[in-house]
Amino acid sequence: MLKSLILHCLAVSALLLSTSFSAQAQEKSSFAYIGLEPEIVTNYISDSARKLGYVRVQVELMVYDVDQLEIAEHHMPLLRSTAIEIFGQQPAEKVKSLTGREDIRLALLKALKEHMKEETGGEVIKNVIFTKYLYQGD
Repeated sequence: MLKSLILHCLAVSALLLSTSFSAQAQEKSSFAYIGLEPEIVTNYISDSARKLGYVRVQVELMVYDVDQLEIAEHHMPLLRSTAIEIFGQQPAEKVKSLTGREDIRLALLKALKEHMKEETGGEVIKNVIFTKYLYQGD
């Protein structure tokens, strides 16, 4: 009888803990994604002055909350323009290397966060993800 009571208490405790962790996970994961559509296609600074390099990137933005999707959508022209500007300023060696790609992603994230802070007064963009990344040039 005592053994059965202890097992029952343990089962109830485990159930309560798992419910609590599940609720916390749902609260923390209210972020959402929005894509910069259409994909970014722009020139970058090529090593050769005779040829232009170009990059084609699909960019997805992670926003802090689902409720902020409308805000991000409203500011989409600013977000796209910022992405095009950042890519257009990059030298070929950065565009072509994996570490350079990460540097570009971080620079874009920082610029987008700053622009959205200026425009909305709050944090909107949590992260930037490249889901497609193609380049061509010397």
